[in-house]
Amino acid sequence: MSDGKEKEQRGEIIVGLDIGTTKICTIVGEVFEDRVDVIGMGVHPSVGMRKGVVVNIEFTVNSIRKSVQQAELMAGCKISSVYVGIAGSHVTGTNSDGVIAIKGHEIIQQDIAKVVENAKAIPLTQEQEVIHVLPQEFIVDGQAGIQDPMGMAGVRLEAKVHIVTASTTAVHNIVKCCNKAGLDVDDVVLEPVASAEAVLTPEELELGVGLLDIGGGTSDLAVFADNSIQQTFVLGIGGDNLTNDLSHGLRTPLQDAERLKEKYGCAIASMIDRDLAIEVPSVGDKKPRRLSRRIMGEILEPRVEEMLTLINHQMIDMKVKQSVHAGIVMSGGTSLLANMADLAEQIFDVSVRIGYPRHVGGITDIINTPQCATGVGLLLYGTKHEPGQFRVDNGPILNKLGSKIKSFFGRVM
Repeated sequence: MSDGKEKEQRGEIIVGLDIGTTKICTIVGEVFEDRVDVIGMGVHPSVGMRKGVVVNIEFTVNSIRKSVQQAELMAGCKISSVYVGIAGSHVTGTNSDGVIAIKGHEIIQQDIAKVVENAKAIPLTQEQEVIHVLPQEFIVDGQAGIQDPMGMAGVRLEAKVHIVTASTTAVHNIVKCCNKAGLDVDDVVLEPVASAEAVLTPEELELGVGLLDIGGGTSDLAVFADNSIQQTFVLGIGGDNLTNDLSHGLRTPLQDAERLKEKYGCAIASMIDRDLAIEVPSVGDKKPRRLSRRIMGEILEPRVEEMLTLINHQMIDMKVKQSVHAGIVMSGGTSLLANMADLAEQIFDVSVRIGYPRHVGGITDIINTPQCATGVGLLLYGTKHEPGQFRVDNGPILNKLGSKIKSFFGRVM
């Protein structure tokens, strides 16, 4: 009897799949009316990806399968569909606007869909595909700052939107890998948009905040203000660049460089005691060497400084630096480097904190790391948006834009 009651009360299962350059993370969530519980997680090294792009289909499919199998075992359920993240230098963000005349006296859903569709009409090459149309604000008869114009009276409706495009080939290959792994794709989501769901607070979204998600292959930036997205940007430098620098600088294999980075890495060399030493494996049959830990900092600091400086300059160029009144929130595995937030504060000249997943219950002790921010964010994104249709088995990718627009307004209404 208790088993039947428990079965009746089971929530909807939604899954986030973060296909990164370094790791593939699967997060399984159970959605109830008042909460979202994480009930399973699977993490497996990513083989077949480079800087957010699939370079080997079979290796990527195998990595996805193993990550999903781990998550299924922990959650005790079968995973059939996922919300999958996308990143990479091929991703671009553009602001656009559209305007229509209101035929009736009151704005209806069709008017909203039409003005957003008009704003979406930007020049695209055959190699590009729209993955997000994110409304920023609406303007009714000159009155700006409206988040939801439904039911308002007016004769002229304008929409300002942020459009995210990606390489059609890159999207196609990610969806193909998921399909070959036996998974349907509910939606393809820009990773910093997903991460924002997991790590940002309502106050930060209102006041203005930059989310910097530093993955293995790329560093992804999303700037929010007034509860809407303002700009997105992807830099083709990530944690793997730091690992490569260490591998060359310390003359040690890549896997050992990655382990040393995670265990002893520091973003500010002067914060490391010169007397502290570490054992560094050598290449081939040579014996390990003992080196000062500060050497690691002297290798890592210039690369981290370069990466953060490029992002800071991009924020200034995009004219959004003045909008981040709540500062910068950093997520991703590289954000765990010692003194990372301190160096970022020096470069950005705003407050910086490390973002840990929030807004979920369940096995929070397991997913309580910036490395899980995107996976948890994809799960939370799925709770607020209707699934689309992405398949590549029998032709081109199908993407129901109408469902995306409707789901957005379902959220803000």
